[in-house]
Amino acid sequence: MANTYLTRTFGSVPSITKFTWSGWVKRSKLGTQQAMISGYQNSNTGQLFYFTGDDKLAYYAQAGGVVKCNVITNAVFRDTSAWYHIMLVVDSTQSTAANRVKFYVNNVLKSYATTVAHALNWEAYFMVTVPTQVGRNGMNSSDYFDGVMSHMHMTHGYLYTPSTFGETDSTTGEWKIKTSPTVNYNSNGFFILKDANTGTDYSGNSENFSSGGGTLTATKDCPSNVLATLNPLFYASSTYTLLNGNLKTNGSSSNADRSLYGTIGASSGKYYFETKIDNTNGGDSNNIRIGIVSDDQVVQTANNGTFFSTSRGYAYYGQDGSKRNSGNTASYGNTFTTNDIIGCAFDLDNNKIYWSKNGTFQNSGNPTSGSTGTGSAYNLATGYSYLPAISSYYTNDKVSINFGNGFFGTTAITTNSGNGYAGAEGASKFNYAVPSGYTALSTKGLNT
Repeated sequence: MANTYLTRTFGSVPSITKFTWSGWVKRSKLGTQQAMISGYQNSNTGQLFYFTGDDKLAYYAQAGGVVKCNVITNAVFRDTSAWYHIMLVVDSTQSTAANRVKFYVNNVLKSYATTVAHALNWEAYFMVTVPTQVGRNGMNSSDYFDGVMSHMHMTHGYLYTPSTFGETDSTTGEWKIKTSPTVNYNSNGFFILKDANTGTDYSGNSENFSSGGGTLTATKDCPSNVLATLNPLFYASSTYTLLNGNLKTNGSSSNADRSLYGTIGASSGKYYFETKIDNTNGGDSNNIRIGIVSDDQVVQTANNGTFFSTSRGYAYYGQDGSKRNSGNTASYGNTFTTNDIIGCAFDLDNNKIYWSKNGTFQNSGNPTSGSTGTGSAYNLATGYSYLPAISSYYTNDKVSINFGNGFFGTTAITTNSGNGYAGAEGASKFNYAVPSGYTALSTKGLNT
């Protein structure tokens, strides 16, 4: 949602001394101030619920330039691989200042440090006749949220606990979403970002939000099915620019061999993902490599080299169509370049790996051949967990990854009448048909 936001100016001015905000959030970019929601009258009057530049949660409010509340969690939130369930519960009528603001994350009440305690009986600017904006700080028209948000609830006058919006999975013990909670929204309350990329209100109040800028993107990545992305916490990401929910690389800061890795790996099962080549180094050779590497051989150095130089790193190389492992090169398939889509299917039950170019598996590969491994590029080392990986050299080598969310960058796939093709888990969307029995790298895929 970077540079994208929703906005609504409500038609009445109820007293907002009590409210509950609940949302499911998956972060992308870290280390910058990012607003989830703001309500404001002007640059000196309003409030903001946001991530700070050091990745903490904060609630800030001011009126006429006078700070009415400034509280920040002690905990930091830097996991870009998972969805957080976040709640802000405010009751400014409480006589004890420490009870006026509560932060919950995944059913845990978070402690916070107070710079300015919430003013007694101060009325919020959410849900009134000045703009409420989702995904942007309206007080200074900046601080856009970078990531994905889903199932956002705002109640007026009602204070809820996390059990209204989520519950503990009896099998896994994980905190999971309730997609249809029982909530009293009262006047001006709303429920948006439920199932699609619109600001439609599902609360019954018809408080629909409109786009204030940018374009909302619908994705298969959701609180009940977490998809892999590229991991910005790996060292090399500091030299790459990652975009579109950490699914697109926009080149690195200097020419050097560097690798990036996915957030979800596996040690058993069959998996598939797609990479679109957005740009190569012009007249020079394509130095993009696509494949997998065991998680114990991920390299964390400034110029972290090529993942396929390790003994358990396996890659398909665009420049000459070769396959590469442990520093060794062998002929394999066709070259690939700008606008080609490379599929990677790896079978961790039979320890085989296959690559396709624009839907055709190279080397006459048959990913469904099981232990026979017809056309498999390599026999994978057994007993390890593998992560998806990409590597490039030039600053303008750029790719987009589809781990099953249905997009390359911001461009939706159009094959099969726009429906694409699902993996065996049934909750993904790929450009080309997925080999039978293969799933997306997702929480549902891992459990198929």
